Amino acid sequence: MSIINNIVSWIMKKRIHQIELFMKYPHEVQQEWLSNLVNTARNTEWGKQYDFKSIDSPQEFKQRFPIQNYDSVKPFIERMMKGEKNILWPSNITWFAKSSGTTSDKSKFIPVSEESLEECHYKGGKDMLAIYCNNRPETKIFTGKSLVMGGSHQINQLNDESCYGDLSAVLIQNLPIWAEFLRVPDISIALMDEWEAKIEKMAHATMHEDVTNISGVPTWTLILAKRILELTGKSNLLEVWPNLELYIHGAVNFTPYRDQFHKLIPSKEMYYLETYNASEGFFGIQDQSNNNDMLLMLDYGIYYEFLPMEDYGNPFAKTLDLSEVELNKNYAIIISTNGGLWRYLIGDTIRFTCLNPFRIQITGRTRHFINAFGEELIIENAEQALTAATKATNSIIKDYTAGPIYFSEKENGGHEWIIEFEKQPENIEAFIDLLDENLKRQNSDYEAKRHKDMALHRPLLHLAPSGTFYTWMKSKGKLGGQHKVPRLANDRKYLNELLEILVEQAI
Repeated sequence: MSIINNIVSWIMKKRIHQIELFMKYPHEVQQEWLSNLVNTARNTEWGKQYDFKSIDSPQEFKQRFPIQNYDSVKPFIERMMKGEKNILWPSNITWFAKSSGTTSDKSKFIPVSEESLEECHYKGGKDMLAIYCNNRPETKIFTGKSLVMGGSHQINQLNDESCYGDLSAVLIQNLPIWAEFLRVPDISIALMDEWEAKIEKMAHATMHEDVTNISGVPTWTLILAKRILELTGKSNLLEVWPNLELYIHGAVNFTPYRDQFHKLIPSKEMYYLETYNASEGFFGIQDQSNNNDMLLMLDYGIYYEFLPMEDYGNPFAKTLDLSEVELNKNYAIIISTNGGLWRYLIGDTIRFTCLNPFRIQITGRTRHFINAFGEELIIENAEQALTAATKATNSIIKDYTAGPIYFSEKENGGHEWIIEFEKQPENIEAFIDLLDENLKRQNSDYEAKRHKDMALHRPLLHLAPSGTFYTWMKSKGKLGGQHKVPRLANDRKYLNELLEILVEQAI
């Protein structure tokens, strides 16, 4: 196995030269991809409608048609799901990645072409390992198995040829046969729909394997890990899998989970690698072990535009390309892809932490914030404030959500938090004060509104018993790796639903 490990590691690291090329020539690579995308799709329905043949510059491309969202492209995707061809992209698309999003109960179905599978998603998966092998030459990762927390898979009944599942399921279903020998559990378990039964089967199927690396959303990975420890009677995962060396994570901020993973995997040699992968495409990989920022991957068949968040909602706002972005500003990402998405607003916000090469951090969602009072509180503010408060009080958060308390005749507004702790702080009032003070440090608009309680009063915190968020997500049919607890909301929908559960639990 060591010979195989050395050979595979060497093959993986050959990709590093190509990565260094797009890091050195980012603007040329992006313009080349835009030209490639437009030329490839010029005879599609959209290519003809917007006259792709006559587009010869990024500026003309941006002027040709407006920014899209899922609602605007949904009618075309529904036609594709029924079997119509050559609408958004010329190749035959039979796979659709189902995404629930974080702010809507409705599902989205993102087309996944053969090109986006191979040139984007699978390329990103291989690049994760290439970067890891390059950063850790002594790795033995290929001597054992990869534990992958997959999603669910169903057949789309609208057309016998069209299938859908969450992105991880689509990827697992289309992996080459040889890949099955490198990963666990087997596909029959990995693609189960019912998550409670799935976790149980995954635990039994993997606890006796030689797992060297894990990929998955932190929440569900923790649930699986704790179940395995219950079944084996071990105190940590290294007693179960002594060769475990890598955890690949994404989708949610890892900071609130870091302490729990350090306890489950008590090794300073454990490597944590963050990725930015969504149904719409694979966007970023953490390429430095000492830096949590992610390298923006520029040769995956995606052309990027960036909309300054202060212009969000303005239909006449100008989008920026990579040559125009600035450090430490919030941008909404707009993509055009080899899966047939054109000037598509994916709903995430990022900021650039480095411009040579281009590295980013995810700051939140365009619709995932609290701005009921002009405070413009985003996920990044909340995560950093919570991290500081938990560190100071020696506590651990399992899940949380927050939203506004609206103004009333007698009361000013505020923010209401529901938090489920893994380890509760001894002094809740001190925790609230620390959260409040750190939010002020993170956000000057919040600080201004909190001055002498003029607009916002001190945060209101509800302690949620263990299992509250699990019960809530289960009631909405949202158990699974692709579903995430909405952290911030600009209305009280999620708060009110959870508060009803708290009331029922108290009776």
